[in-house]
Amino acid sequence: MISMSNPDTAKTIHQYRTHRCCDLRQSHVGETVRLSGWVHRKRDHGNLLFIDLRDHYGITQLVMDTDSASFSVAEGLRSESVICIDGHVVERTPDTVNKDLDTGEIEVYCDKIEVLSAAEELPMPVFGEQEYPEDIRLKYRFLDLRRETMHRNIVLRSKVISSIRRRMTDEASWSFRRRFSPPRRRKEHGIFWCRRVCIPASFMRCLRRHSSSSS
Repeated sequence: MISMSNPDTAKTIHQYRTHRCCDLRQSHVGETVRLSGWVHRKRDHGNLLFIDLRDHYGITQLVMDTDSASFSVAEGLRSESVICIDGHVVERTPDTVNKDLDTGEIEVYCDKIEVLSAAEELPMPVFGEQEYPEDIRLKYRFLDLRRETMHRNIVLRSKVISSIRRRMTDEASWSFRRRFSPPRRRKEHGIFWCRRVCIPASFMRCLRRHSSSSS
C-alpha cells in the first residue's frame, strides 16, 4: 500500500494546498480542496481524464471530463509537471475503489488547474519500477530518487538514523564535531574537514561518578 506519512499528523495549510495528497478520506466528500504536487501518471479515457497527483506524503487521483474548464490544460501536461488544483472531493463507486491507495475511496474533480512548472519529455519515467542501466540512473539521479522504492528507502534511512541518535542521546552518548585540517591541506585556505568524536555512555557515567565523588 502506498503510504508515505501518517495522515493523522498536523498538515500544513498555505496558498498551495489545504490538504496533503495522503489526507483525503470519505469524510471529506463534498468539500472544496486545493492540492499541489507532481503529475505522477496520466490516463486518457476519451471523455474522462485521470491524473495521479503525488507529493512527498502520498497520491490522490484527480478526474476531469470534457465539460471541465481544466480539461484542455490537463491534456497537455507531461509526467512530473508541478501543478496546483482546486476541486471538490467525490466518492468513488464501489467498483472503482483502489485499495492500494490510502485515498483510494475518493477522487477529486478538478475545477481549476494552475501549472507551476511544466516538465519536458523525461529521459526515464518516475512511475513504475522499471530497471535502468546504472549510468542512466546516476546521470538522472534527481529523477531516480523520486521513484517510489527509492523515496521509501530515503525516508526509512532518515527515520532509522533519527531513532539511533535519539536512543544514543537518551543513554548520554553525544556526537561532537570539530573542524580540523589534515597536514597535507593545512596551507589550502577555505578547506575544512570535520571529524566525528563519539563518547561512549560508559565513559560518561564514569565521569559523572567521579564528579559526584569529588564534590
